[in-house]
Formats: sequence, C-alpha cells, structure tokens
Amino acid sequence: MDNRIAKVHRQTKETDVTLEINLDGVGKYELDTGIGFLDHMLTHLSKHGKIDLAVSAKGDLNVDAHHTVEDIGICLGECLLEALGDKKGIARYGHSSVPMEDALANVSVDLSGRPKCVYNVEYRTAKIGDFDVQCVEEMLRSFANSGRFNLHVNVPYGNNSHHMAEAVFKALGKALGAAVAVVGNDTPSTKGLL
Repeated sequence: MDNRIAKVHRQTKETDVTLEINLDGVGKYELDTGIGFLDHMLTHLSKHGKIDLAVSAKGDLNVDAHHTVEDIGICLGECLLEALGDKKGIARYGHSSVPMEDALANVSVDLSGRPKCVYNVEYRTAKIGDFDVQCVEEMLRSFANSGRFNLHVNVPYGNNSHHMAEAVFKALGKALGAAVAVVGNDTPSTKGLL
C-alpha cells in the first residue's frame, strides 16, 4: 500500500491553516494552532491513534476560537479523505471506550463516505480555561462532515470538563486508528465502494 499521507492548506479571510497527516505514523505531532487547549487535545488524537499530525494555524482569535477550530476540523477531514484514497483494505469501523478519572468517553467511527456527527456530551462548565466547550463539538462536526464519515461521541458521565474533553479526544484517536488500520485488500462494503 502506498504511503497514506496528505497535506492541505486552507486560507480564508478568517484563518490560514496548513495540516498534514500520516495515517501510518507513530503518533508524532507538531501543533501550533494558537489555541493551547486545542493543541493539547490534538496531541491525544495523534498519540493514541498512532497518526502523525502537523498543524499550523493562524486565525481571528481576537474574535474567538470558533473559526480557527472549525477550519482545523475541515482540514483534518480533507486530509483524512485524501490519505485514505480508495479505502481498500481498511477496517472501516473503530470504537473506543476511554476513562479519564471521573469521565468516560465512548467514540465510534465508520469511514462510510457518509457524513454524520452525533455528539452527546454535557459539560459541567461553559469553558475550560478560556476555551469554549462548544468548540469541541464544532471541530468534531467539521471533521466528520469534510471527512465524510460517521462519528458518534457519547460521554455518559463525568464531573470535570477537562477530563471529559480529554477522554473524547483519546477515544477518538484510538477509534480512528482502528478504523484506518489496513486489515485486508478488499473494499469493506457490500456495495463495493465507500
């Protein structure tokens, strides 16, 4: 199988994002989004998914983090799609249940070609530091939509908002790593196409 590496650049009036992904990596990351908490979460996605990830982003953080977070999600999805190619041989599905102290996150992924994000998380606070917790869902929805995959995120319980978000990104990394794994050489669909 060819190297499953992709790089995208997205520039708008609000953001300038360059993102590179290697699905056959070791969990190496270089992150500079301008948003400390997001960098922290993306390290977990990379490390626990064994996916190499490089992100450089400049955004209108004087407004808030929303546009930057959304565009990083879009770029991540575009890179995932490009790196997957025809998807032959991938496992397609991935699931992970990750505890983080008081919180538990269950994340399921289906690299189906059909975008859908189901997000059931009720944070205890509106912010984690100065990071708006609504931005977590925004990024994941953008990621699933541009990557054209099903993403279901459920956090049945948790008291600490930081722990809840961290459990989500760790579980996402593990689920995504399982879904992109090469396990055969055929297309994992009865339709013959993903």
